[in-house]
Amino acid sequence: MAILGVGFDLVTVSDFAEQMDKAGTTMIRDSFTAGERRHAATKSSEPARHYAARWAAKEAVLKAWATSRFARPPQIGDNPYPLIEVVNDAWGRPSIKLHGMALEFLPTVKIHLSLTHDGDIAAAVAILEE
Repeated sequence: MAILGVGFDLVTVSDFAEQMDKAGTTMIRDSFTAGERRHAATKSSEPARHYAARWAAKEAVLKAWATSRFARPPQIGDNPYPLIEVVNDAWGRPSIKLHGMALEFLPTVKIHLSLTHDGDIAAAVAILEE
């Protein structure tokens, strides 16, 4: 077992609420998988909180991945966000599911994830282990 990288991200929930209110905004559609959008829509009356926490998770994974590459960002295209999906198990515990090039680059990596949100802040920590 070796820790390859650690990433942390902190975001403002109200920024996601503003994005959701803008007509024609594609950031939500382009950055989140159908499963993540379904989860945010069905879990509460405040989907922006769920989007914000998931965005922080995606950023934390990218930062941990960059740390494992000596601070060089992963080269997986212009929009890596849909390749990193936050999923929940039967008990609601979040984890990361990689897709496409992200899975190809990190096939044996285990990703530990913790999400939180309080008030207008959402945060995530990701640890990459091999």
